[in-house]
Amino acid sequence: MPEIRSGNPRSTLAVLAVVVASFSMLQSLVSPALPVIQHDLHTTASTVTWVFTALLLSVSVATPLLGRIGDMVGKERTLFIGLGALAVGCLLAALAPNVEVLILARVLQGVGGAVFPLSFGILRDEFPAERLPSVVGVMSSIIAAGGGLGIVLAGPIVTWLGWRWLFWIPAAVVAASLVLVRRYVPESPVRVPGRIDWVAAAFLSGWLIALLLPVSSGRMWGWTSVRTIGLFVLAAVLLAGWIRVELRSRNPLIDMRMMRIPAVWTTNLVALLFGAAMFAVYAFVPQFIQIPRIAGFGFGASVTQAGLLMLPMLVTMAVGGSLSGPLTPHFSAKAQVISGSATTLVAALFFAAFHDEPWQLAVSTALFGVGLGLAYASMVALIVQNVPREQTGAATGMNANIRTIGGSIGTALASTIITGHLQPSGLPAESGFTDTFLLLSAFAAAAVLVALVIPGARRRTRPVAPVLEMSEA
Repeated sequence: MPEIRSGNPRSTLAVLAVVVASFSMLQSLVSPALPVIQHDLHTTASTVTWVFTALLLSVSVATPLLGRIGDMVGKERTLFIGLGALAVGCLLAALAPNVEVLILARVLQGVGGAVFPLSFGILRDEFPAERLPSVVGVMSSIIAAGGGLGIVLAGPIVTWLGWRWLFWIPAAVVAASLVLVRRYVPESPVRVPGRIDWVAAAFLSGWLIALLLPVSSGRMWGWTSVRTIGLFVLAAVLLAGWIRVELRSRNPLIDMRMMRIPAVWTTNLVALLFGAAMFAVYAFVPQFIQIPRIAGFGFGASVTQAGLLMLPMLVTMAVGGSLSGPLTPHFSAKAQVISGSATTLVAALFFAAFHDEPWQLAVSTALFGVGLGLAYASMVALIVQNVPREQTGAATGMNANIRTIGGSIGTALASTIITGHLQPSGLPAESGFTDTFLLLSAFAAAAVLVALVIPGARRRTRPVAPVLEMSEA
């Protein structure tokens, strides 16, 4: 039985682009403003970091869970719920009278992280297979560039309007997105029967939180403290329990057989390494630019100027991601992942060796953007192409989660290295940044090696038509 389509795919793509760009920017928009928020809400540096950590933890739990729910009950409906929670979270954050309310608001905003897997699932439903690589590439480049754009916009918004507008503006955009989603995004024609295994969801949430908490806060707690080591051990135990529960479940939240597909697990491992490099660059390149020249390096730039120096990366990232789809017939997704990883390796080495002039930094970040845009888009395409259609939401949600975990690890390691190399004046030492980018080079080199073992494209042998017919019946 043929699939029934409602709505215009181009309109759907445009609306989803606005949705994912909004959340991607919100993820990075707040980080540069944390010192301002700390001062305005009269809190401590350790407490204000929870404004970032709370979002991270919430996203890690909500993304795969709502991705799975979307596959079951309808992606458009679940997307609407996620955006509603995001809108409420932005409104609450903009009005927050203290840091505790702001942290709660960030937890609500994290529910919106489900927009990533849900959007890719909707694209797979609405576009023919021959056009899917192109639209996935466009969407992936928007997500990647959106995170960088948040860093660029944070300075001007805080300077001219105040930090609360970091939430008022997204609240307005998300509110408009709710209307657009209801009007232009059709309900899912593909659904998979089943129910949520809440025991599996509890184990998944538990090991993600137990892992990300010490990764995010281990530097403050001490990497050898009882709390840090205890949470790492707990994460390992809960991870083993989660895998056992999923293998025995009749309705697995994440199908372990799907995760064992060679193209899936290798791509996820590359995503972990890329996440480590990407988030570290987002966090520490602007910091390097703002280091006062009295330290012997850096450019003494303001937050706004630092954001502007990141623009070359955003432009090349958007171009790289947009070209990924059109290149696919001639340049496979695997080849793009390899090339993107190799390009980021060159970029990280270039930064470690040459960072005395702004133009040198522009070159290294532009190269990094090319590699990131190309690899980011092709990794998502590989996941979408290699899992059953009815598991697209869960699979892309888990891929996004693995990238987030990698980002947390990369950021924590980079922070530890930089804070471990301080000058007598208390300012960071140049060697800390050099060593950090050598570490990112190691991540990129590992990504190249893993990408080389990603299986080549092959014809799908598992038919999806029966699933579609059941969903339509």
